[in-house]
Amino acid sequence: METDVYQLDRLRQKLSNEKVGWEEIKMFGGVCFMVDDKMCFGARKDGGLMVRVDPEDMDSFLEMDGVSRMIHGERVMKAFLFLTPEAIDSESELDFWIRKCLDYNPRAKASKKRKKS
Repeated sequence: METDVYQLDRLRQKLSNEKVGWEEIKMFGGVCFMVDDKMCFGARKDGGLMVRVDPEDMDSFLEMDGVSRMIHGERVMKAFLFLTPEAIDSESELDFWIRKCLDYNPRAKASKKRKKS
């Protein structure tokens, strides 16, 4: 199953509207959008979204419908959430989450670059 082309176009349009440069990388079974060489958010194959937000806001976000912690393997990811497709169905909902991701991005730590062998 491929990532929804409509969803990818929506995300690209949001970043274009924000006048943000980004790079797309296939990751976590979907497409991850990197801003300033840092994971910002990612389109999931199920139509949902993986978002990277301020860890200080996690508790309030987890009270919202369609929001859950991202667990990778057995590890709970500190600043990442999964959103169901219903949680980002409207443009205002998607705008809210993209804004939260972009607001946190300057403070987020970049992953260490892996050495190529």
